[in-house]
Amino acid sequence: MTTTAARPSPDSPRPRPAPAAADAGSGTSAEEAASEAVTGLDMVLVDAARGPLRRMVPPVRTLGALGAALVRKPDAVTGRGGELVRELGRIAVGRSEVAPSPKDRRFADPAWTGNPFLRIPMQAHIAAARAAAGIVDDVDLGWQDDERIRFALTNVVDALAPSNVPFLNPLALKAVIDTGGRNVVTGARRFVSDVLSPPRVPSMVEPDAFTVGEDLAVTPGAVVLRTEVFELIQYRPATETVRSVPLVVVPPTINKYYVTDLVPGRSIVENYVAAGQQVFMISWRNPDERHADWGLDAYGQAVLDAMDAAARITGSERVSLQGFCSGGIILAMVLAHLAATDRLGRVAAASFAVTVLDWAKAGTVGALMDPEAVREATEKSRKKGYLDGAMLAEVFAWLRPNDLVWNYWVNNYLQGNPPPAFDILYWNADTTRMSAALHRDFIEVAVGNRLTTPGATTMLGTPVDLSTVDVDTYVTAGIADHLCPWQSCYRTTQLLGGDSRFVLSTSGHIASLVNPPGNRKASFRVAPETPADPERWLASAQEEKGSWWPDFTAWLGERSGDEVPAPQELGSADLPVLGDAPGTYVFDK
Repeated sequence: MTTTAARPSPDSPRPRPAPAAADAGSGTSAEEAASEAVTGLDMVLVDAARGPLRRMVPPVRTLGALGAALVRKPDAVTGRGGELVRELGRIAVGRSEVAPSPKDRRFADPAWTGNPFLRIPMQAHIAAARAAAGIVDDVDLGWQDDERIRFALTNVVDALAPSNVPFLNPLALKAVIDTGGRNVVTGARRFVSDVLSPPRVPSMVEPDAFTVGEDLAVTPGAVVLRTEVFELIQYRPATETVRSVPLVVVPPTINKYYVTDLVPGRSIVENYVAAGQQVFMISWRNPDERHADWGLDAYGQAVLDAMDAAARITGSERVSLQGFCSGGIILAMVLAHLAATDRLGRVAAASFAVTVLDWAKAGTVGALMDPEAVREATEKSRKKGYLDGAMLAEVFAWLRPNDLVWNYWVNNYLQGNPPPAFDILYWNADTTRMSAALHRDFIEVAVGNRLTTPGATTMLGTPVDLSTVDVDTYVTAGIADHLCPWQSCYRTTQLLGGDSRFVLSTSGHIASLVNPPGNRKASFRVAPETPADPERWLASAQEEKGSWWPDFTAWLGERSGDEVPAPQELGSADLPVLGDAPGTYVFDK
């Protein structure tokens, strides 16, 4: 899998254009785009309680705002409508120049342009979609209403694409000929199987495509601590000497930790160990109704417990910390707690990967967080004791319908093919639950944007003030990230009090992280300073070829103490080995 940017199709309604630099590395396959369907606080905030159909219908207030805007600007409809009628006339007589983007894989088959019976519906669809998006552009709605309307419009437009129609899609027609119609039977079976079990969208990967502990999460290590909340994995050194200060990794709280330890050669942990780091990994337990009261304090205490264990095993007075996505939110609050209790000196350095701490205009999902959805979300998880990861996967799929639903509709159902095997997609399908209390706490922090105001929230009884966190930090983001926009990730550099190095990677949410050295398409941007305006940073940033992993390990190495002989055994006398990695919690369903 390459690590280039994932985007909606050119004819789909979409949010306002990103900076020109966001075009770097475009042109992914649908499978690569699907690899971005991963965890993040935004997913938590749009719960599956109301069902995807209700979520696709904008609130009455938003529809009223759209109606009022159309009344104020009637030319938006008449002008775009007239253009569409004229274009449809040209399409009917074969004189239209409307064409899909070369990067739009839905219409890549030559039959779409060579056969007039297919070309006409394809061109009409693109023209109508552009006209609808143009109307939304012209009426100039407020940010939230604009995002809500575009979200609904994207779903409608992508659903009505002629590529989704069996008797119009040339791939489906060819499959009927090639298989003698067996694809229809196979596709029907796949459809029934997917509909009968959550998340009730086309499968992105076969359930037996990989095996954790055999194909994935195979970096050698051992569990050295097990609590009710997490297991702590210590990885076996791969070098004769190691840095004296260990690194403790805080993974996301939805999906399993092994997004950091995918197949060999694409494993972040493997890379860190090869660079001489002593690495400890938190593996969260998959909570159920018994653990409903595990909130931010419980997870924050888990990070402190992991720090203590790593320090005791290595004999180091300090540790470094890295948080991924929602794990980074917990980490930031723990750092503020340590600052408030005069213990921040225990931290040598900290890093945040695709983590949003300031949710002002953080993206489409944020725009969909109306008060009713928030109430329903928290009430459902409170009653059940947890938020179901499979249901969240369904919600997220409809945020990117062309990439995450209709692409697999064609492959799995119309063609009758199995989905391709990709490690990220397997990890993405291996969902976990989120405890009701953590779900509630995350929503309260995000909806109130409380991390931007000192003292607006607490961690373990102390007020959170991120400006007091004056350790050096390394902040990464993906330029095409649709869950955690890079500009929102960048604002972390302004909230924290220490020196920050901000790195903007190619690709989106997870592909920007799983970015191993050797990928010829990979690059990242970095600048010597972090001004308040992210666009000023972008203008001054220099592009570096290759992966950001070596840049990070070099940065971390400078803050990780002296080189010392690698330990011959894992664990310690008071924290003995409890079992081999990947442990037991990773297998909880």
